[in-house]
Amino acid sequence: MADPDEPRPAGGISGALSQLTASVVAMLRTRLELVTVEFEEERERTKELLVLIVVATVFLSFALIVLSALIVFLFWQTYPVTAMVCVMLVYVIIGAGALVLLRNRTRGRPFEATLSELEEDAAWFRGRR
Repeated sequence: MADPDEPRPAGGISGALSQLTASVVAMLRTRLELVTVEFEEERERTKELLVLIVVATVFLSFALIVLSALIVFLFWQTYPVTAMVCVMLVYVIIGAGALVLLRNRTRGRPFEATLSELEEDAAWFRGRR
């Protein structure tokens, strides 16, 4: 006689449904873990970028202030307006360059790997119909 506590082998529609459910749950768990890992990486990358931006901004600002004062001081007797305009143009060029670099740095989509995996999953399910 069969022991009632023994697990029965899954068969038929109920077995197939339970296997499908287990597969879907495992797939969702994997995707959730991927989202979590990518979120943590994105958070750490953002922290590093913020610290670097603050440090660079503070020290480059000090350097530019001193350099600007030096240039204006050196040319004040002969070309005061030209000196001020040249200093301003340098600031404009540096600011525009920084904006271009910032735009290039932030082009990637966050959670790109997760979105790619979810698109592959959706395509797989569409192909199974």
